[in-house]
Amino acid sequence: MGGSETPTLNGNAADGSSNQWHLKHKVVETDERDRASGFPRKELGVTWKNLTVEAVSSDAAIHENVGSQLNILQKIRDSRHKPPMRTILDNVHGCVKPGEMLLVLGRPGSGCTTLLNMLANNRRGYANVTGDVHFGSMTAEEAKRYSGQIIMNTEEEIFFPTLTVGQTMDFATRLNVPFVLPKDTSDPESHRQQTRNFLLESMGIEHTHDTKVGNAFVRGVSGGERKRVSIIECLAAKGSVFCWDNSTRGLDASTALDYAKAIRAMTDVLGLSSIVTLYQAGNGIYNLFDKVLILDEGKETFYGPLSEARPFMEELGFICDPGANVADYLTGVTIPSERKIHSEKRQKFPRTAAAIRESYEASPIYPRMTAEYDYPTSQQAQDKTANFEKAVAVEKHKGIPKGSPLTVSFPLQVAACVKRQYQIIWGDKATFFIKQVTNIIQALIAGSLFYNAPDNTAGLLSKSGTLFFSLLYPTLVAMSEVTDSFNGRPVLVKHKSFAFFHPAAFCLAQIAADIPVLLFQTSTFALILYFMVDLERTAGAFFTYWVIILSTAFCMTALFRAIGALFKSFDDASKVSGVVVTAVFLYTGFQLQKPQMHPWLVWLFWIDPLAYAFDALLSNEFHGKTVNCVGNNIIPSGPDYMNSTHSACSGIGGGRSGKSFVLGDDYLASLSYSHSHLWRNFGIIWAWWVLFVAVTVWATSRWKSPSENGPSLVIPRENSKYVAINPQGDLETQAQSSKEAPSAPEETPSGTEEEGSDSLQAKLVRNTSIFTWKNLSYTVKTPSGDRLLLDNVQGWIKPGNLTALMGSSGAGKTTLLDVLAQRKTDGTITGSVLVDGRPLPVSFQRSAGYCEQLDVHEPYATVREALEFSALLRQSRETPREEKLAYVDTIIELLELKPLADTLIGEVGAGLTVEQRKRVTIGVELVSKPSILIFLDEPTSGLDGQSAYRTVKFLRKLAAVGQAVLVTIHQPSAQLFSQFDSLLLLAKGGKTVYFGDIGEHGQTIKDYFGRNGCPCPPEANPAEYMIDVVSGNNNDDGRDWNQVWLASPEYEKMTAELDGIIADAAAKPLGTVDDGHEFATPMGEQIRVVTQRMNVSLWRNTEYVNNKVMLHIFSALFNGFSFWMVGNSFGELQAKMFAIFQFIFVAPGVLAQLQPLFISRRDIFETREKKSKTYSWFAFTTGLIVSEMPYLVLCGVIYYLCWYYTVGFPGASTRAGATFFVMLMYEFLYTGIGQFIAAYAPNVVSATLVNPLIIGVLVSFCGVLVPYAQIQPFWRYWMYYLDPFNYLMGSILTFTMWGQDVKCKEREFARFDPPSGQTCSQYLDTYLHSPGPGSVANLVNPDATSDCKVCTYTKANDYLRSLNLNEYYYGWRDAGIVVLLVFSSYILVYVLMKLRTKRSKQAE
Repeated sequence: MGGSETPTLNGNAADGSSNQWHLKHKVVETDERDRASGFPRKELGVTWKNLTVEAVSSDAAIHENVGSQLNILQKIRDSRHKPPMRTILDNVHGCVKPGEMLLVLGRPGSGCTTLLNMLANNRRGYANVTGDVHFGSMTAEEAKRYSGQIIMNTEEEIFFPTLTVGQTMDFATRLNVPFVLPKDTSDPESHRQQTRNFLLESMGIEHTHDTKVGNAFVRGVSGGERKRVSIIECLAAKGSVFCWDNSTRGLDASTALDYAKAIRAMTDVLGLSSIVTLYQAGNGIYNLFDKVLILDEGKETFYGPLSEARPFMEELGFICDPGANVADYLTGVTIPSERKIHSEKRQKFPRTAAAIRESYEASPIYPRMTAEYDYPTSQQAQDKTANFEKAVAVEKHKGIPKGSPLTVSFPLQVAACVKRQYQIIWGDKATFFIKQVTNIIQALIAGSLFYNAPDNTAGLLSKSGTLFFSLLYPTLVAMSEVTDSFNGRPVLVKHKSFAFFHPAAFCLAQIAADIPVLLFQTSTFALILYFMVDLERTAGAFFTYWVIILSTAFCMTALFRAIGALFKSFDDASKVSGVVVTAVFLYTGFQLQKPQMHPWLVWLFWIDPLAYAFDALLSNEFHGKTVNCVGNNIIPSGPDYMNSTHSACSGIGGGRSGKSFVLGDDYLASLSYSHSHLWRNFGIIWAWWVLFVAVTVWATSRWKSPSENGPSLVIPRENSKYVAINPQGDLETQAQSSKEAPSAPEETPSGTEEEGSDSLQAKLVRNTSIFTWKNLSYTVKTPSGDRLLLDNVQGWIKPGNLTALMGSSGAGKTTLLDVLAQRKTDGTITGSVLVDGRPLPVSFQRSAGYCEQLDVHEPYATVREALEFSALLRQSRETPREEKLAYVDTIIELLELKPLADTLIGEVGAGLTVEQRKRVTIGVELVSKPSILIFLDEPTSGLDGQSAYRTVKFLRKLAAVGQAVLVTIHQPSAQLFSQFDSLLLLAKGGKTVYFGDIGEHGQTIKDYFGRNGCPCPPEANPAEYMIDVVSGNNNDDGRDWNQVWLASPEYEKMTAELDGIIADAAAKPLGTVDDGHEFATPMGEQIRVVTQRMNVSLWRNTEYVNNKVMLHIFSALFNGFSFWMVGNSFGELQAKMFAIFQFIFVAPGVLAQLQPLFISRRDIFETREKKSKTYSWFAFTTGLIVSEMPYLVLCGVIYYLCWYYTVGFPGASTRAGATFFVMLMYEFLYTGIGQFIAAYAPNVVSATLVNPLIIGVLVSFCGVLVPYAQIQPFWRYWMYYLDPFNYLMGSILTFTMWGQDVKCKEREFARFDPPSGQTCSQYLDTYLHSPGPGSVANLVNPDATSDCKVCTYTKANDYLRSLNLNEYYYGWRDAGIVVLLVFSSYILVYVLMKLRTKRSKQAE
């Protein structure tokens, strides 16, 4: 073993005591136990040479907008250019043997992540990869079957946010229990728990065992703790080669060092190969590695032993400051503004990455390192690899195929996944209960709607409606599966790459977890609905009904899951699921009966699972029944016509001549159904289920992680004329020329900054206010009682002062910033926060800039637009517009955002990089000219050393101009730390440990800690050292540093000074004049600017708009062609009504897209813009509503044109125009409804669960499923009149059908013989002329003496009157009401948005 004899290669830490990890003995014990049990060692090692990776260059992709995507010529022009290739890694080589650790250094974009991907054997998403990588003595191809042994930990943390840390780790350890257990472990479960507890302890997060993991929206563990969970989840995989991509991001310095020591210990003892990339790595961490590899623009500028890296660069002429982070120094040598050169090497030092690489290849280190590359062919490697293969075979459970990378057997995988599936459901109890409650409410409403349906023909439609509804509701609920499919996908892909389980196990687990949930849902629904409607009261009939509904629920859940699994993006899947829902409902056979279907679309009936279920339900209900005809279904009726042989049924399928009743089986036959199909159909439903499950398993196995091509800049088409799009080559040459420019600027370390600051001073805002806080405490309520997060914190910030706020993870740094910036909406705050000794002014929230830790931006805005938006809305109303925009240019230059000004911000991963987004966040706050102070929450985490230094240097500039700046900061290097003036240091629980000056190179603080018995070693970084001391890692006496501080003379001096400052400032006139306005700009201007931004954002959001339009085109054509040219017979009156009814169902598909967009916008507003008082909730809501309108008009026109004429509605302009007007109003109506649901919904999932309930209720009471006369009195007098869909249907029905004649088809006539000796007209005389159903009937053959033919209606108006549409003016009356309802639904959006908007807490 290479590493274990000499734990450190560098001399300065040779004592080794402080470098030992405190749990190393446990690793050694485990290893010795495994050796004693006779397990072979798992040692591989990685060797790679001539590795070159290319990807499609994404430097300047054009983002089309709604208009430009239709430009065909442009498309043809673009398709001629081949996409340029960009080399990410250029001829990289290296070797990490078992027991070695390699540190890969490089700035963002230099190819570090790509190299790790190659070494973890992930090659997806790269255009081509050449060169060879060997794992032990295996090639990369052979190593694929060991994917669970070659693990990469990515920068993102991907988890199910509602699981606790313990559950997450249980899952990971369950799937890695070896088959053969080591000695002295009794059973697999205790072995697993031992592993889990060790892992939690290794990163010091045992206390989080029962806390949710959380994410940006679900409260959970802190960011640093979440990072540590992702670290131990990787370790649970028990791999042999580990790649760690920037795994210390968001950890404070002492935790990061602990992590590095842990990896060192495990690497040494277990013979792992660890390859790590780190940003801002302190020297303590740096010194733990064996080798270092430096990448710059994909070129390998150094690779060799750690101890030789710094001497090599110093040899070339680069100076390393004393106490500097060596890692940052090594990556900074190619940045002209960062490097410092020895004076005698000025002329001949290597200026570019290529030049440094040449020097390296000429150095003696190079041949020594390349000699290692025959390691894969050596005997040692072959023996170790053979051992490795044996060791993996020992761990595998029986029944796992030889080539498979999985460890545990398939039944155990399913069991683990099922358990986790329940934990996910239970973790999100709210969603689960919303589902169950809406389910019961929906059943009660439907039950009361069809309450006690009679057994005669009046109840036929109600009972069919009930049965149709029993299928419709479970299908609507199942639609949410599509959303769920995308929520869990990243986690599944990650676990698949760790070889935890086979995707099929996950699919089966989902089904297993469904069983009890669906059983419960179906049973409550069926029990309520079945007996309220009074369907067939026999046990056999009820259980048949129940089992068919249950099967349908399973089948439809599987269908939507399959749809979700088949598509890469949520937009595509929701498009398809919207279309499928429409088709599945229409072709069930209720709205459009089987005999009426057109031959060109009847195949849909045969592939529709619901059609089989509906057939089974109807035949279960009506088989063997006799249904008596009543009302206008029997002709003639009345006191004079009691003899049933001279009357017949009309308007009901299956009626026979001269019979006043219909046999249930005849009725079924007229719909082409039959009782003999019942169990056949039941089988078919399950056959479909099997197919859908198979498709889901197949599609899930093919899921891949989105490829990593590095961040890509996207320029919107309308801005592309401002931005010269350079092919890659030009950029290279520019870079070369700028770097090889004469080395004048090298003389002064920062020539540009000196002259720059004067011009800056003229432009930036000066600030004279002093900000103080005194005895500040903050408590929140938790289930276990009140918790104190800040404990009597005090301090001040003066203009021109750069203050650092530091402390270990979870000390309350962010909490303090939130409280000071007035961003907290709950909890209690006590103490005083003052500006110039006076209470905070109204305008405080917008005159203090606050850059949050998470960069939340409108993804479809360009950088310049984002800054202008902030400037226009937050600078004072007196400033002229030109001046505001000119200031934006100043800030863009200051932040070096000029080259990015016209690119879209985009989402994380597609768009700007982390560091660029961070600069935009700072810019957004700066352009608002904050007049009091600027807060920044961790502006440097996730950045590399150079960017971090640039960011802090820039804050230093601001302070020099007189701004007051307060920054929380993690892991600062010594140089960063020395840029700050004062420090507020917090310990756990928000207790102050120090407040005051830092001093030259941290001298003042070193003195303070030295006096109190903890002197700082000369080489150490004071920042890291303090946090170590305060968090109790270094002092063994475990004293309370908060008490030490409170007893110190510094504390007394500080309190006295604080009181003095407050009194002094209160006596002077105000430094900042408060204009007394809550928002900087008047409401009109706010609305204008906000609406403009929303418009631009939708105009660029082509996916959203295209989906909306495509959905309308498809639904309209589908609806139109299903009801192609409907005639005027009695049955076709109903078909027309259903064609109009079908138009309502364009809403669910559109809402599924509209709400996520609304809610993501609302999140941006609530997390940032509301809190900084940029604009009011009123402007936000207006902007959102107005920006949708043009697209709604477009969609309305499209639907109308595709549908109105295909169904064959009247062409007269009074009718066609009126219908068009109502259809247009409906577009606004359902959008308003969707937006007010979204305005109040806590998240997207709950919105999608409320939708089916609201739409279901509105559809039920609009008078289609149950005619007005049959609605229960309880609902009839209020619900019916409140229902917007009722007026929508009423107006369109009136406009399209009023005044038409009804011509019955042969099978629709009531046929009977008159008593002998009478003609038909004589026999029916009283019937036709007395008020009642007869007055509207139409006798076709008055003079016949046998076989009278009577049609139920003469005119369509008569049919409409049965729907409570009594006059033509009702059409316009209803249209007017629809318009009123549109306004009221939009008013509701405002009301609910206002209810959500809470006030921020003030200090009491």
